[in-house]
Parts: sequence; structure tokens; C-alpha cells
Amino acid sequence: MWRERALKVVLVLVGLLFTAGVYPLIGSLLHPADSDTGDTMMLSLYVTLGVFLLIAVRNPFAHRSVIAFAAWSSFAHAMTMSILGLEIPSQKVGFLIGSAVLVVDRAGSGEAVSGAGVGSRCVVLRGREMGFR
Repeated sequence: MWRERALKVVLVLVGLLFTAGVYPLIGSLLHPADSDTGDTMMLSLYVTLGVFLLIAVRNPFAHRSVIAFAAWSSFAHAMTMSILGLEIPSQKVGFLIGSAVLVVDRAGSGEAVSGAGVGSRCVVLRGREMGFR
């Protein structure tokens, strides 16, 4: 029971963190000349992912794929940023700080995903009851 509660707390925190990106996203859309288009596109993806993580809080075991996607995509993004940080000296500090944030996010979501296995049988049984195979 405490694992599910911890999972829900992590989902709320990460979901709110990602959804909070809507503020700079709106600023970038209102003033496109002052923003980087790549950053704006990434923010739109993270805001959307944050909304879906908040939706997953109600029933995390039914939304395991969204949670796993959040964890693994954050990990992949962190690895890419780390490599770019080593290759582009002028951007090193920003990339490495961003990588650390995403790895911490991955660690929290990864713990949540590993806890999701507990309810997977329950989800499968519910699916069979509803006629799904």
C-alpha cells in the first residue's frame, strides 16, 4: 500500500513539474522571436506528458506505459544532454545541470515503474473480466 502511495506522490510531483512548463511555453509562443524553437517544442511535449502523468495518478497500474515512457524518455534525454554537454564546451554547465534533473526524475519514476508490477496481475484480471485478451 505504501508503494502505491509513494508512486502517486512521485507522479504528482513530476506531473506538476512538467506541467509548470506551460508558463515559459506560453511566453515562448507569445514572443517567438525571443525564444528557441527547439526549446519551445520540447516544452510542449513535457507539458503534455505532465498532464498525462497527473491523469495516471488516479490509477497508476492502468497507466504503466505512460509512466514507463516518462521515465525512459527522461533518461534518454538526459544521456543526450550529457553527451552534448561534453561536446559543446560553451553549453556544458547548462546541459549537465539539465541532465542531472532528468536523471533524478528518471530515478523517481523508475522506482515507481518497478512498483507497478505489483498490480499488473490485477490489471490483467480486470481486462479478462471485461472481455479483453
